[in-house]
This record gives sequence, structure tokens and C-alpha cells, in this order.
Amino acid sequence: MENLSDFTQGSIPRKLIRFMLPILAAQILQTLYGAVDLLVVGHFGSTAGVSAISTGASLMDTVTFLIFGLTTGVTIVVSQYLGSRDTERIGETIGGAVAFFLIFSLALTVLFELLAPQLARLMQAPAEAFDKTVAYIRICGGGMLFIVSYNAISAIFRGFGNSTLPLLFVAVACVVNVLGDLLLVAVLRMDVAGAAIATVAAQALSVVFALLVVRRRKLPFPLTRRHIRFNRQVRLFLKMGAPIAIQNFLTSFSFLALCSFINRLGLTASSGYGVANKVNSFLMLIPSTLLNSLAAFVGQNVGAQREDRARNTLLWGIAVGVAIGIPVSYLAAFHGDLFARIFVRDAAVIAQARAYLRGFSIEPVVTSILFCLMGYFNGHGRTRFVMIQGLVQSFAVRIPVSYFMSIRPDANLTMIGIAAPLSTIVGIVICLVFYVYCRRKIRVGEQPLNAQDAR
Repeated sequence: MENLSDFTQGSIPRKLIRFMLPILAAQILQTLYGAVDLLVVGHFGSTAGVSAISTGASLMDTVTFLIFGLTTGVTIVVSQYLGSRDTERIGETIGGAVAFFLIFSLALTVLFELLAPQLARLMQAPAEAFDKTVAYIRICGGGMLFIVSYNAISAIFRGFGNSTLPLLFVAVACVVNVLGDLLLVAVLRMDVAGAAIATVAAQALSVVFALLVVRRRKLPFPLTRRHIRFNRQVRLFLKMGAPIAIQNFLTSFSFLALCSFINRLGLTASSGYGVANKVNSFLMLIPSTLLNSLAAFVGQNVGAQREDRARNTLLWGIAVGVAIGIPVSYLAAFHGDLFARIFVRDAAVIAQARAYLRGFSIEPVVTSILFCLMGYFNGHGRTRFVMIQGLVQSFAVRIPVSYFMSIRPDANLTMIGIAAPLSTIVGIVICLVFYVYCRRKIRVGEQPLNAQDAR
């Protein structure tokens, strides 16, 4: 019987799509998990609450992207060791990850608890929503241990080619968060604080469930207490993951800057952008799924020295992303108000969200292409290049363009929204140039950077 977790042989499109589907479902649930706070507060809370969640969630998302980048390093290393059948080093990698991410999560918790007011002020949270923003940041910051743990556990299973268990973990979180929001916000009228408490509780229960599942499963690698320490594999997965984390963080920081620019336009614009951002989370599900899938899929083939399959995986990923991205972009351009109405009833806020989505609309198509290229390079361990191109597109295009559009006398969210796809197109050009350069440089006997290089 064909091993569906072995990506080094068999049909690429069939295995890629089978691997993608649970990741996509998990992404959908993760997005619902994040969106339900805004949805419930939008219907049962206040406009100031919508703005507070928009600003606070943007900040928390930035940190989550940082965490995801670091844990992606674990995915890459595990998948490459799996491709080369090196189970002892898999145990070392996972033990090192446990030690590192425990310390990292505690440091983040202290940071958010101490600096929540300063962070809200840095984000230029509207005065009417400032206190609510601080409360949201502090409560969610208290759950950093659970955010980090969930991402680390999911990254390990993706490295093994198992995308089903991460889906189950996020499903638990989604259900708990929905029930918690309905109880604390809709019934008890706790507004932003209730939404934040529900979020942390959902994360905690999801991690408990994940640990119970891990404990009951027979692990296909050795893992003892002696593995749980800062070892040489920590340096390796950080070498792989740190550039991704830096790129994710600074890219998300550019969107934080965008949020700050828009916050200066007033409470309605701030709330409209927050709603549009939640809609964008759904529009970008396919690109995000492709990025996560290709890193593990390509990583296994790099470990097995199957560069031909790695390249074909890239082409299949782009084909899938563009085919789905075109109709999604059409909906964003011409029917953005329909999506916005799901979250709020305020006509002015809906109009602002629709305006931003119109400028943003081609992003699902172009980002699918960019994320496939990034996933391909990540799977090869070329994460430093991925970081560099991300910094160029964010700080040379997205921030300057969005700032320029926001200070114009006739500033509107449509023109500000255009900054995102413009920066993505620049990233595609940079990636294609690097791809051609690498293809010309690689000769028989030369191998891309992978986990074995660091032994």
C-alpha cells in the first residue's frame, strides 16, 4: 500500500492535494477562530471594541507569524531527516525544540504584560478604543505558552507529512472559542475582555488535547529526557527558521505600520480596515496553505536528493494557486461588501472595508505564486534569501506606498490597499531571478543546502 506521508515517490498532484486539504481545513478553522472574536463583538459589542480587536489582533498576529517562522525551521529539518531516514537526529531536533520554545514563550508573556500600553500607543489605537486595546493585548499575551506550543506541535507533525492531527488540534480550539465568545460576549456582555479570555481558553484546551494525542501515539523516533535540552539541532532549526521568522515578523510589521497609518484616519476607517483584514484572512487561505505544504513536500525530496520532484511540486503548486485565486480575487474586487456584512452592521464601516478590499483584490492570485516560490526555497533551506526578498518588498514597496497614499489629501482605503499586491509582484520578480540563478549554478553533484550540510 502506498505511503501517503512519503512525498519522495508516487503522484505529486495527488499527494500534494491530499496533504494540502487537512492544512487548508486547519487554516479555515484557524481563520474562523480568529474571526469569531470580531464577528461576535461586531454584533454584540461596540464599534470601539471592533477597533480594539482589529488593532490588538494585528499585533498578536505579528507575533504568531514570528512563532510560525521559527517552528517552520523545525518542519524543514524534520522533513529532511525523514527523507534521509535519520530518526536519531529527529529526536534530537524535537527535544531541542521543546527546550527552546518553552523559554521563548515565557519571555514573550513577560514582554506583553509589561509593555501592553506602550504597544497600543505605538499602534496609534484610537482614543475611544485605547483601554480596550490594552486589555486585549494583556489577556492574549498571557496565553503565549499555548500559542507557541500549538505551533511547535503542529510543525513537528507537518514535518512527518501528517497534516491531519494539526487540523484536529485547531478544530478543538475553534469550537471552544466560538462557545466562549457566545457566552462571554453575547450573554455576559464582557465585550473585548470576554473575546480575549475565550481566545486564551481555546488555545489552552487545544494544547492539552494535542499533548494527550501525542502521549497515546507511538512515536516513530527516539525521544527521551536526555533529548530535551539545548543541543546542536536547536542551532540548525533556528538557522533554517530564523530567517523565515524575521521575514514573517517584518512583513507583518509592515502591515502593523499600515494599520497605524489607517488608525490616524479615524475610528470608522480603523474598524473598516479591521473587518477587511478578517475577510482577507479567508481570501488568503490557499496561498498560506501552499506555503505550508510546499516547505514539507519539497523538504522531503531535498533530503532524498529528488530535485526533479521538488521542481515539479513548485509548478503544480502555482497551477493550483492561480486556478483558485482568480475567482477569489473577482469576489474581493466586486463583492467585498457582502463579506464585510458578515462581521458588522454599521454601513459606514462596511463601506470602508469594501474600499480596502477593492485595492487589495488581486493579492490572492499573486501571493499564490509568491508563496509557492517561497515554500520551494524554504524546503531547500534557502530561508535567508526568502527573508531578504521579504524585507525588500515590505520596506521598499509596501510601507512607502501605503504611507504615501495615507497622507494624500484625498486618502482612501482603496489606494492604500493597492500597496499589498504591488509589493507581492516585486517579491515574485526577485524570486524568479533567484530561481534562474540557482538553476544555472547547480551542476551534477552539487546539492542545495539541507539539514545534512550542518552535521
